[in-house]
Amino acid sequence: MDDEILQQSEFAHYIGREAETARAIEEDIIFGRLPPGTRLVEDTLLARFGGTRHLIRQALVQLERTGLVVRERNKSAVVRTLSIDEVNKIYEIRELLHRKAAMLIRLPAKETLIERLSVIQASYERHAAEGNLRGVHEANDLFHLTMFAECGNEYLLEEIRRFMLLSLPVRAGSIADAGMRTISTEHHRLMINMLRGRDNWLLAELCVAHLNPSRQHYLERAGMASPLR
Repeated sequence: MDDEILQQSEFAHYIGREAETARAIEEDIIFGRLPPGTRLVEDTLLARFGGTRHLIRQALVQLERTGLVVRERNKSAVVRTLSIDEVNKIYEIRELLHRKAAMLIRLPAKETLIERLSVIQASYERHAAEGNLRGVHEANDLFHLTMFAECGNEYLLEEIRRFMLLSLPVRAGSIADAGMRTISTEHHRLMINMLRGRDNWLLAELCVAHLNPSRQHYLERAGMASPLR
């Protein structure tokens, strides 16, 4: 199961030292060791990871693709910081996408989907108990992509995936927070139960509500907390 989660992560198709470097930097960002606004100086990264300057730059290119890093010509890459306006705009779109996908899932869901989500959630909870934050992150994304794939619209699913990447700077900090992981666990279990029922509206409402804790957590940590729209 853990191998399957890894294969579906955003770094699954990378190979060699470049992938290892990108994953290590990503983990530092996701788990708060490199906060928003931190400059990623190539010489510092070379001293840490070794290899070549080209390898470091290619790793940063991959991180830029996920939205975690911003690169400018002739300047060091920087861990991305999102403004209140950017966060709210991204999450407005995420709410629309998740609500629509949840409304399109045929209920009650197939038992094969229930079983698959239950296995993924068990993996999520095991990783959380072990303090394996990388595993928590990957299991969480796989849970949602697996559920929303049942909407039957591959274009909608691709947009959900794209905005998951755009929201990574927001979601990152909540992964390392035990209280936030507890909330996610409760929501995931409720989603599985709702998939056994027939009320798409309730499922959609939960999917939207599930997005808000990580957004508010990010804004509070950044000193930008504001009322949710």
